[in-house]
Amino acid sequence: MCCWNVDGVGTTGEIIEVGLAEIDLVKQEVVKRAQYYVKPEKDEVSLFCTELTGITPRKVEKQGRPLESVIQSMVKNFGGPNKIYASWGRDDDILRLECESKGIEMPFREFVNLATLYRIQNRLKDKRIGHKAAQEEKGIEWEGRQHSGYVDAYNLAKLALTML
Repeated sequence: MCCWNVDGVGTTGEIIEVGLAEIDLVKQEVVKRAQYYVKPEKDEVSLFCTELTGITPRKVEKQGRPLESVIQSMVKNFGGPNKIYASWGRDDDILRLECESKGIEMPFREFVNLATLYRIQNRLKDKRIGHKAAQEEKGIEWEGRQHSGYVDAYNLAKLALTML
């Protein structure tokens, strides 16, 4: 999503990238990956956001599509309500709120917050842990640039295979 850092305070805006990685729980492997750039309707990609994610305004302008079109591609290529989606944190809320504000139907009904599941499984009652730190704690090598939706989704899929 678009992001800014003003006077040390981080804020976020519209979604600018969706990364997906599908896992096969029987085969215990990542079977499909995709990356979609979303063209924001109101926000602009800030320098801070580019430095964090590697996503430039030019990339979003050239490769980005409206969120509704991206969601249609997600459903076509990965399945919609028949799949369970997961993320590290509450990305489902971020997507739901943006979909509601734009009159778009959510692409899924079921969602798993793997950060919460990780905390339960590892008895981290009062401690939060980031995705990369959790993965490293499990001895799973992090691959790629952190904060890229495509890279984060792939790494999360690898971690999920050890949790599910």
